[in-house]
Amino acid sequence: MSIWTLILKMGGWKLDENFRNYNGSCVMLGVPHTSNWDAVYALAAFNAIGIPVKFTIKKEWLKFPLRKLWLSMGAIPIDRSPKLAGQERLSMTEAMINLFKEKQALVVLVTPEGTRSRREEWKTGFYHVAAGAGVPIGLGYLDYKNRIAGVSKFVTPSGDMAKDMHEIMDFYSKIQGKNPDNFSVDKRYYP
Repeated sequence: MSIWTLILKMGGWKLDENFRNYNGSCVMLGVPHTSNWDAVYALAAFNAIGIPVKFTIKKEWLKFPLRKLWLSMGAIPIDRSPKLAGQERLSMTEAMINLFKEKQALVVLVTPEGTRSRREEWKTGFYHVAAGAGVPIGLGYLDYKNRIAGVSKFVTPSGDMAKDMHEIMDFYSKIQGKNPDNFSVDKRYYP
């Protein structure tokens, strides 16, 4: 039994294994994000079902003594500084799109709420990254009410962001976070 499976078992979690061993590229959402425990259980679930998630981190955070720890957890350093004099700094979206161009199979975990506090408007960079990189959006989740974790489906950006976001919000509207009062779908795209 792996450490990841043990963590889930001790927490009473079941796995949604619909996409076990997914080996394509995608922007993977980690929703809801209402507790520090979400990171632990999400990493455990993705590892237990064989999805090698990575997450982006500022390159400055990858210094001794924490470099090896961050990298072992799946951190990918982001360097947004200009490569040539006179160039503008890359946006986070551009930097992430470039990661997908550089790597054949990449799953990048994103928490679009951006905080553990209640947000009724999500950060939408994940959608623009997926559209720009030509990869789907994986709907990863932790449903604390039913103690189920995993990936339920993938949404491929169609170019109609409002329609795609409504589909994403419809899915997450049925999921309950550890602290339910701290979670909301994006009200711009869902009643």
